[in-house]
Amino acid sequence: MTSATLAPASSGTTVQKVTGLRVLRSEWAKFWSLRSSWITLSVGVVLLIAFGAIASATYSPDAATNQGPGPNSGVSDAVSLALTGVTFASLAVGVLGVLLSAGEYSTGMIRSTLAAVPRRLPVLWAKSAVIGPIALILTTIAALAAFQLGTLGLDGEKIALSLSDDGVLRSLTGAGVYLALVAVFGVALGMLLRSSAGAIAALVGILLILPGLASLLPDSLYDNINPYFPSNAGSAVYALQQSSDSLSPGAGLAVFAGWVALTLAGAAFRLVRTDA
Repeated sequence: MTSATLAPASSGTTVQKVTGLRVLRSEWAKFWSLRSSWITLSVGVVLLIAFGAIASATYSPDAATNQGPGPNSGVSDAVSLALTGVTFASLAVGVLGVLLSAGEYSTGMIRSTLAAVPRRLPVLWAKSAVIGPIALILTTIAALAAFQLGTLGLDGEKIALSLSDDGVLRSLTGAGVYLALVAVFGVALGMLLRSSAGAIAALVGILLILPGLASLLPDSLYDNINPYFPSNAGSAVYALQQSSDSLSPGAGLAVFAGWVALTLAGAAFRLVRTDA
């Protein structure tokens, strides 16, 4: 698809110059033509809405004060309940980003893509520019929907909030920003590792497993580095209430965006320096 759109034309046809806009159009068309894009994106949105709505509907003050494990354990506000599904949605949009980039290496289509775009880097930027805004818009809408549905189940509860309450809208849009960055992170990992399975494993390991393994470190060291792990910094972006051991929303956004930028830089270096 990309080569048909951008590759130099044969004799008798008009040759079109490769531009950033044309590369972006090509990646946009490629994204929506893949069934996996629709399915994975829909799964992420549904998980975000469903888990948030269910957590709010099943909320019990007694369960929230229980020190044992459970979906409502330690919950202190309606936004936390509404965003219960962020972790699951992050895996969905992250996998979507991986498939968008590493999937071309699995099928061999990357050779046609890079033949059509010899400078290579516009391909990486275009993929990121396509999936980032799509994930941002849809997941922000899903977070708002989860919150609004959750208000029905929390009617009369002390933790109930409305969109007009201080910090609520910032937290819900912050969840969309975080998930958009996770999608771009997936693109970068896929382009860096060039393996769908390897990039998905790295995504899960970095976002979910790494913070748990870090707890094995000495307490003094763990307390200092724990807030800077990607998923912990990302969770600070959409947290309504800042805990004493976490970053502020702005700092969390800066740290997580730094992780994404660093991975993109590595992916760009390998894309330019090595063969497809």
